[in-house]
Amino acid sequence: MDTHKPLTGGLNQAQGRHYTFASRMAKTPKSFIREILKVTTNPEIISFAGGLPNPALIDVEGIRKAAAAVLEDDGRSVLQYSTTEGYLPLRQYIADRYKKRLGLSISPDEILITNGSQQCLDLIGKVFIDAGDHVSLERPGYLGAIQAFSLYEPVFHPVTLHEDGPDPGMLAHVLDTWPVRLFYGVPNSQNPSGITYTGRRRREVASVMKKTDTLFIEDDAYGELNFGGETMPSMREFLPDQTVITGSFSKILAPGMRLGWVVASREIMESIVIAKQASDLHSNYLSQRIAYEYLTRQDIDDHIRKIRTAYKNQRDCMIQVITEEFPESVTYTKPQGGMFIWITLPEGCSSMVVFEKALEKNVAVLPGSPFYIDGGGTNTLRLNFSNSSEEKIITGIGRLAKVIRGLCAISPCKNTSGQS
Repeated sequence: MDTHKPLTGGLNQAQGRHYTFASRMAKTPKSFIREILKVTTNPEIISFAGGLPNPALIDVEGIRKAAAAVLEDDGRSVLQYSTTEGYLPLRQYIADRYKKRLGLSISPDEILITNGSQQCLDLIGKVFIDAGDHVSLERPGYLGAIQAFSLYEPVFHPVTLHEDGPDPGMLAHVLDTWPVRLFYGVPNSQNPSGITYTGRRRREVASVMKKTDTLFIEDDAYGELNFGGETMPSMREFLPDQTVITGSFSKILAPGMRLGWVVASREIMESIVIAKQASDLHSNYLSQRIAYEYLTRQDIDDHIRKIRTAYKNQRDCMIQVITEEFPESVTYTKPQGGMFIWITLPEGCSSMVVFEKALEKNVAVLPGSPFYIDGGGTNTLRLNFSNSSEEKIITGIGRLAKVIRGLCAISPCKNTSGQS
């Protein structure tokens, strides 16, 4: 499967017409996850490939009641056009939650509601990136950010991600060498690795960045899904004038509602608002009102605790089977939260071949190479534990272990390495 297949033009067979696309499309990879999800629609396939929340944990009844109340009380209004910035009470709710969770003083005027956090990345790219500009991100990095930013034709500079966060020396070298506009990172339960920056590493990264004009784009999609109970500080605490935060309701409410948000200074927000007006006028107003109604009716903290407990159990189950069944030469992360475990296979063991052979056994995994912008990761895999029952995890990881042992020509033995 071609992981970075460009769109340079197309031939309409019926009319014999050749279409010429914008040059930026040749530099924008397809979403490898979306392509893989097409082959996992078979109900017999156990999929660890996507990044889906567990549907059993979506409060359908609570959302139904909230939707009914909104339509009954204010139906004509919620079905009308709205403001670009988003529903003010919802933005105030988000601001209050930042104060409660992280001690951050954020004004609702610094918050804009988006169609999922992916739109945040697109808007940030529109506002900050010209063709040829320099952008840095983690290695491995979130492929959704790679795809979103690629549309604006930057020069990417990856920074190696260790088990405690980005390499500060490498980041300093990148920022000293090039005029980097943005450094994009996922400090909490990073996608794809599951790694969480330590407090020390956050301060080191901030110390490096304070000497520059580079913005830290803090993707906090998984910040609420911390299994250990310890809340790590936002990068905004260390870089108050250089941090733009993106957030999402997809992981704690429902991804189908497509609600995210961006937090930025008023100066930056002015440009983001203009970019959003040009894109879609405003985000889905009905979803915003339903979300606000739900959040004010329900105990969201209790709901999040249920999600954390379930995901922690699923993570522990997957780690246990990996420990028992995978060869000792395979290393893996043990995430503190989120949805993903990162697997590193022995050198020479191709994750693409593992993907193909596992699919023959009705197990879908995600090869790691799309998360590298420099051609690396050919022996890595991302496994999702949030969207599978423990029974499916045991069965699916058992099948995957047999595939890996067969391809890597190594016999099973207990893995004691723990983290990669």
